[in-house]
Amino acid sequence: MTDDLYILYRGPLASCNYDCPYCPFAKRVDPPDLLRADKADLLRFVDWVEQTTDRRLSVLFTPWGEGLTRSWYRDAIVRLSHLPHVARVAIQTNLAARTGWLADANPRVAALWTTYHPGQVTPERFLERCRSLDELGVRYSVGVVGLPEHHAAAVALRAALPPSVYLWVNAAEGHIYTADEERLWTALDPRFGDSVRPHLSLGRDCHAGETAISVLGDGTVRRCHFIQTPIGNLYDGSWRAGLRPRACGNAICDCHIGYVHLKPLKLRDVYAEGLLERIPALWPVA
Repeated sequence: MTDDLYILYRGPLASCNYDCPYCPFAKRVDPPDLLRADKADLLRFVDWVEQTTDRRLSVLFTPWGEGLTRSWYRDAIVRLSHLPHVARVAIQTNLAARTGWLADANPRVAALWTTYHPGQVTPERFLERCRSLDELGVRYSVGVVGLPEHHAAAVALRAALPPSVYLWVNAAEGHIYTADEERLWTALDPRFGDSVRPHLSLGRDCHAGETAISVLGDGTVRRCHFIQTPIGNLYDGSWRAGLRPRACGNAICDCHIGYVHLKPLKLRDVYAEGLLERIPALWPVA
């Protein structure tokens, strides 16, 4: 088996059951034809992962919308979690869907990157879902968007979660943080500084396109979600020739799923096996 490969998969699904004011996909409803296409694309991708056994794969589903309300994402996670060459399978989710299906998954491989959205779900309901994950032995992180109006809810959430659960904070797009605000959010998430300012990335070496790729539903392979130029296709094998060390061509990188792969930041060392579900290796901090 050759080197590890991290895959960020995003199909055409863009519907969500929440209506967060900071999200362009709030309460979007996908038409039946798009849902059928998304399911077919995902099944094809899972088949490809199953058959690609020459390297250790780690898969993060990053749908524009909410994937776990769709049975095919739940089934895909369960199926991939039992493949011996899959090191991790995770998904970004608002945790609105029931979690009992994870009892069929391998808890050493399946994981969740969850986000708490105040105003969209009660804290009691969200924490109930978290407790069910604890009972199932499934690894998960919990995050919030660092808007000023979310701070009190985030503090309460941190107090209610087990200390073993990592709570991350994403800097809110367009919000300029004062030193006091940054200090308050950093008290909740020691890694908040990674998110609060965009990272200069132009010309800096990146794992994206070398040991990490972005895959679209039709199999188009890109270096990452934020560089549109294709480097091959998953299903004709051309992606293999496209893998090589590269420097970033964008001026800045301000999204965690992008800058976590920037080599000078050494964040792969910080997260290690928790890279896809966003859990630092040394958490909880002693």
